[in-house]
This record gives sequence, structure tokens and C-alpha cells, in this order.
Amino acid sequence: MEKIVRAVDVGFGNTKFVTGCTDNDIRCASFPSVAYPSARDLSMVPAAERRKTLAVPIDGLFYEVGPEVGLAAESFRATQMHDRYTETPEYAALLCGALGMMKVAIVDLLVVGLPVAALASKKSALEKAMTGKHEVGGGRTVTVRKALAIAQPQGALVYYASLHQKWKAIEQEQSLIIDPGARTFDWLVAKGMRLVQKKSHSVNRGMFDVLQAIATEISADIGMPYRDFDAIDIALRTGKNPMIYQKPYDIAPLMPIARTIAQQAVSSMMQWIEAAYSFQNIILVGGGAFLFKKAVKEAFPKHRIHEVKEPMYANVKGFQIAGMNYVSSALDKELRIAEDGHDRGEMT
Repeated sequence: MEKIVRAVDVGFGNTKFVTGCTDNDIRCASFPSVAYPSARDLSMVPAAERRKTLAVPIDGLFYEVGPEVGLAAESFRATQMHDRYTETPEYAALLCGALGMMKVAIVDLLVVGLPVAALASKKSALEKAMTGKHEVGGGRTVTVRKALAIAQPQGALVYYASLHQKWKAIEQEQSLIIDPGARTFDWLVAKGMRLVQKKSHSVNRGMFDVLQAIATEISADIGMPYRDFDAIDIALRTGKNPMIYQKPYDIAPLMPIARTIAQQAVSSMMQWIEAAYSFQNIILVGGGAFLFKKAVKEAFPKHRIHEVKEPMYANVKGFQIAGMNYVSSALDKELRIAEDGHDRGEMT
């Protein structure tokens, strides 16, 4: 029977996950990384009130997660952007919500990601926590037989190598993968497919810092607190100004702030890496790639910066490919052991 491999990337901004795959396509979906707790199971409310969410039971509460979680919005929005994020019930709810939306009862191998700086300290505990039976809402459970945690940008490297059929060539090359996310700006230096730990790291200088800085300036201008980060994010991505007091608010004068934050993140990275001339591949991925691209190009003026289609899904697609390769390699090993045992049996 074919092993079921799935991947989830619980980011600080969005939770991305694989819903299925074929030889030529990896299907992904996502929802905001927001989980609202409730004392009751919201999946039991009348049909007219239901939304595209799941109520995940954890420690006596039900955490609502999913694509329409914005309809459950409260005035207070806890972001859970801290170093112990993977140990929170919100993280568990987001991951279980993704499992529930995959529509499978058993996952033989689940691949998840961690920021580069957290990999060494969080990997073992996260893999253990993700293994076993998980309640995913609506009385359903999903069993994860084995979990594997890898650095988030490492997924992007795997995806890039697969996309461009560079498996053999990249083994002899040195690569830099840059992943601006919601909270963290991650980078990974790799020789072949192996992480160079001492040159890879993360800093807390991601898209949220940009949104927060712009929101602070808007607040000072309008004379009251402004916290509609989603509206600012959409404005940055589309070029359409947010509506404030029924009028478009011009954020163009605030763009130098965004560029400065991106430059700060890239400058921090440059202190960790050496000999930039040695990189054969510089790959830019992540939900914040569009905003950090100029700062990255300025830092590497003599390099071509590689980008991928749908950069937000680059990591999770790479997780899926890495997981399938892992399972395939394990099966090959089992077959070789079985064949060796059979051959020895015939000889005796």
C-alpha cells in the first residue's frame, strides 16, 4: 500500500499545507495563522451560522481555525509571535486544523518546518508532539505515524532543485536560500542539500515589523490607534491604498520605512555569511519576498536572484518532496534487506 506523505508549514502569518499530489503537481492550500478559543464547539451551531473553519479541541477549549476565521474576529488578536510558538495550543490548533482539511485519517509521514534559529533546540520536541493521534474537530481524528521537522528554507531548496531538475548539479554547488516571513527573516546556506549551520540563522525582522511600523505612522497621523494590519498588507501587495475614514489613505510616503526594515534584515544576514562570490544559487522565497527583493538585489549586485512561482508555498512543497524522497529511500532500504535475506535463505 502506498505511504501517505503530507506537509504543513505553520508560519506566523499563514498556515500552508499539502492537500494532495501527483507526479507533476503538488496541491496546496492555506489559511491565516489565527486561532480563536471558545468554550463551546462552534461546529455544532446552526448551519446558517457556520463558516469554513474547524473547532479543534485542545485542553478543554475549542480553537477555531480555517480560511474564514476572520469572521470570528475579536477586537483582540493574539499573534503568538515568540520563540515558544510551537509549544502553544494555538500552534497545535493550526496544525491540527491543517490535518483536518487534508481529508485523510492516517498520515504515514508528516513533514513540518521550523525557523532556522529554532531548528536545533525545537526539532526533537516538535517531532514527538506531532506523532500520534490528533483530534481535528467534528469528532474526527488523524493519526500521524512519523513526523519529520526541517528548516523552513531547506524546503525551498528542495523545491527549487526539483523544479529545475538540478538534483545532481546542486550537489556540487553552494546555495543561499532567503525566506522573509511574517515574523522572521530566515536564511540558509547549503553545500549541496546539506545545511551549513554556522552560517544559517533567523532574525525577527519580517513582514510584521513592516506592517507594525506603517501602522504606527498612520496612528500618529490620524490621531488614534490604527491596527488593521491586513489592510496594510493587501495595500503593499496590490498597490491599492487602504480605506481610512471612507477615503483611500496614501501609504507611498511611508514606503521608505518598509525599505529600511528590509535593508536591516539583509544587513543582519550579511554579517553571518562570507565570500558571497561562492554562491552558485541565491533563491528568494516566502510571503514577504516581493517586499524584500530590492534589498536582496542591492546586497548581491553581481548575482542573479532566483525566484519561484507562488513563493509562499515554496517551503511546504519542498517539505512534501523531501518527505516522499525519505519514504522512497526507506522503502528501497527495506526491499534490499528483504532481498538480501531471501538470497541468504536460498544459499543455505
